[in-house]
Amino acid sequence: MPAHYERLSYLDNSFLALEARTTHMHVAGIAIFDAASLQRADGGVATERIRALVESKLHLIPRYRQRLAWVPLEQHPVWVDDASFNIEYHVRHYSLPRPGSFDQLRSLVGLIMSQQLDRTRPLWELNVVEGLEGDRFAIVSKIHHCMIDGIAGVDLMAVLLNLAPNDEIEDPVQFVPRRVPADSELLVRETARRTSRALGAVRSVRQLGEDTRGLLYDGAQRARAAGYSLASGWLTKASSTPLNGRIGSSRLFGTMTTPLSKVKEVKASAGGSVNDVVLATVAGGVRRFLAETRGFDVTDLDFRAMAPVSVRSFDQRGTLGNHVAMWLVSLPVSRPDPLEQLEQVRQATQRLKETDQALGAATLVRLSAGAPATLVSMASRLAAGVRPFNMTVTNVPGPQFPLYLLEAEMLESYALVPLWQAHGVGVALFSYAGTVFWGFNADYDVLPDVDEFALAMEAAFSDLHAAAVSGRRPRTAKKKPKKRPPLGSV
Repeated sequence: MPAHYERLSYLDNSFLALEARTTHMHVAGIAIFDAASLQRADGGVATERIRALVESKLHLIPRYRQRLAWVPLEQHPVWVDDASFNIEYHVRHYSLPRPGSFDQLRSLVGLIMSQQLDRTRPLWELNVVEGLEGDRFAIVSKIHHCMIDGIAGVDLMAVLLNLAPNDEIEDPVQFVPRRVPADSELLVRETARRTSRALGAVRSVRQLGEDTRGLLYDGAQRARAAGYSLASGWLTKASSTPLNGRIGSSRLFGTMTTPLSKVKEVKASAGGSVNDVVLATVAGGVRRFLAETRGFDVTDLDFRAMAPVSVRSFDQRGTLGNHVAMWLVSLPVSRPDPLEQLEQVRQATQRLKETDQALGAATLVRLSAGAPATLVSMASRLAAGVRPFNMTVTNVPGPQFPLYLLEAEMLESYALVPLWQAHGVGVALFSYAGTVFWGFNADYDVLPDVDEFALAMEAAFSDLHAAAVSGRRPRTAKKKPKKRPPLGSV
C-alpha cells in the first residue's frame, strides 16, 4: 500500500505554533439536547448509541482519524492516518450530580477547556454529559483550531444532526489506515515537492505574457488590499485594559441568549448588518464592564476586536482546515450612546468591505505560505506578543430550524473560541432556531467575574434595542450577578 500524508497549510500550522501552556488552541461547541428519547432504563443517556452514530459517520470526515507527524529537518506538520485510532478515547462520558444545574455544566466545560488535546492522537473529543436538570443532556465538542474553522464546524454539525428524528444508525465503513511514510521517505518526497514547485514557478514566469493585464490587475488589487489590511492596525499595539492581563491555563465559561428577532429589529430600525449589531453590543458591554465593574477609564480607549471572516469558496464547503481571514475592527468603547456605537461600527465594517481587507489578510497568509516552520512559529508568537487587538469576536450563522441527534432535539448551542496571549476573554456567537447563543471563554486569572461580563453584554443589548426601536436611551439597572460555582465543582 502506498504511503499517504497531507501537509497542513500555513494558517493551520500557525494555530499549532501559537499553542503554549496557557494558550489552548482548540475551539469548542456546547449543544444541549432533550434527553427523553435517548434515556436508558436506569435514567442515563445511551452514550453507546451516540458513539455508534459518530463512528458510522467518520468515513465522511477522514481527518478525524488522522494524527500529526512532522517532516524531518523542516519540521513542518503533516496529517497521517492513525492506525491506533480508538473511538472510545474520543467519545467520552460524564455525569453531573442529579439534577445537575446549568452552572455545574458550565464549570465542567471550563475544566474540559483547560486541558490541551493530546498531539499524538487525532485532535478532537466529544464529551457526552448526562444528568442536566430539565431532562436534558449536553455534548461538549473540542477540536483543535488547526483542523477546523467556524464555517467548517457548521458543515460538520450537519454530518451528525438530522432535520427530523431518526433512530437509524448505519453500519460503520471499515477503516483501513493508509501506510505512514518513514522519515526518510517523507524527507525525499517533500524535497521533490519543493523542487517541482520551484520549477513550476519558473514556467509560470515564462507564461506571463499570455494574460499580463489580468495578472497585473489581480496582483495590484491584492497588493492594495494587503496594504489596507496592514495599515488597519496589525503592526501596532491596542490599548491595555483589565481584560488583557497575563493569562493562566484555567478557563471559565459564560453564556447569554438573545432572540434573533430582536437583533433583526435593531438592524431594521437603525441600519447595519446583524454582525454590526453584534459588534456594537460588544462595544457597549465592554464599556459597561470596564467602567462600572472595574472602574476603568474608557476615555479615548483604543479597543479593537479581531473578527474572523470566511473566505471559504462554495467548492470548499464541507472540507476541513481553515479558510478564514481576519478583520481588525476598532470598537467605539469610549462612546456612551448605543446608536452612535452602532453607526461607528457600521462605518468601520463598510470601510473594511470597500478596501477588501478580508482579501488583503488572505493575501498576506498566502505570501507567508512558503515560510519554513521555524519562521512560522517565530512570526506567530511575535504577532501574539504585539497584541494588535483586545479580543476575538466571531459570529457564525446557523440553521433557523430544529435539528436532531438521532431522536433527540437540539435545544441550545453555544460556541467557544480560544484565547490568545494576554486575552482574558473571547466572544463567540452561534444563531440557531431563532436564538443567538453567546459563549464567553474567559481566563480564570484575568476574568473570574465572567458572569458580570455577560450581564454587561445583556444590558448593552437591551439599551441598543430600546434606543433603536423607540428612540429612547434608557439606563438599564445593573442586575445582581449570579453566584458562580468554584473552579472544579460540578
